[in-house]
Amino acid sequence: MIIAIDGPAASGKGTLGKRLAHHYGYRHLDTGVIYRAVAKALLDEGHDLTDEARAVAAAMALDPEKFGDPELKSQRIGDAASVVSAISSVREALVSFQRQFAADPPGAVLDGRDLGTVICPKAEVKIFVVADPQVRAHRRTLEARARGEQADEALVLADILKRDERDRNRAAAPLKAAADAHILDNSNLDVEGSVRAAIAIIEAVRAGR
Repeated sequence: MIIAIDGPAASGKGTLGKRLAHHYGYRHLDTGVIYRAVAKALLDEGHDLTDEARAVAAAMALDPEKFGDPELKSQRIGDAASVVSAISSVREALVSFQRQFAADPPGAVLDGRDLGTVICPKAEVKIFVVADPQVRAHRRTLEARARGEQADEALVLADILKRDERDRNRAAAPLKAAADAHILDNSNLDVEGSVRAAIAIIEAVRAGR
């Protein structure tokens, strides 16, 4: 089974993806990490984030062993990844990587921005996670501070709104819910509540309801 989770920045889809993968014994891929890794490679080498040729080359040379680098979770890399992910040729270069991961047994949970619409349009379960922007900004601020980073919640909110706009309006694979996706609004749910709601959706699909 393929479980595709999409949603905007800081909606909690990554945490949800990890928990669902653990619950079902499936493999998990945070597809946002892929774009963050490409962005970090460009920054490390001093290249412009909009340099399409170098961005594609970085995408083709990805090393999954580096996906656990804690720096990939930083605000700086996240901002850079939002720029890189808007390059259509970079998205195209990473499609096969994601589809192969999804296809391998025993099953997979992937979270990102265009899984249900582009990467895994035939996924058995599609969940589109949403949350109020102010709630998302508060979560992201707490995460940053927990990592020891300085974070101004007002600036984080402004960044989230900017990323939402960019993600929704990019030419390649804009952020939107698939027609057959289940909407999960976790604005008023904690992690456990979100996980329970998602499991209920998945079990209903498996039962054919």
